[in-house]
Amino acid sequence: MEIIWATRGKHWGHKFLLDGGYKDPLPPYLEAFSGFENSRHVFERCNGHLALRFPDPEERHDESGRLIYHDLVISGHAITDARSYDEACSFMWPLIADEYNKLWDAED
Repeated sequence: MEIIWATRGKHWGHKFLLDGGYKDPLPPYLEAFSGFENSRHVFERCNGHLALRFPDPEERHDESGRLIYHDLVISGHAITDARSYDEACSFMWPLIADEYNKLWDAED
C-alpha cells in the first residue's frame, strides 16, 4: 500500500507527511482531490487510488482553532476494496495515528 498523507499540525501548516513514493506528491494529490477542494469528508476513487479526507478523530485543532483534517491518497487492494467512508477511516487511522501523535504539536 502506498500512501500520500497531507495534514496540518498544531503549530505547522499543511504539508506532506508521506509522499507515496513520489518525488513530488503534489500532482497526484491535486488530481485525487480535484473537485473536492472544499469538501470536509471525501471518499472518492480515482485512477486506482482512493482519496480520503476526514477530521482528526481526536478532534485536535491548530493554534488558530481550526479543526485538523487528514488527506490521504491511497493505492493498494487493502484500501481500494473499502466499501464506505467509515470503513476506510477505521482502516487507515490506526496506521497513521501513532506517527501523528508524535508530530502534531511539534513546533515545525
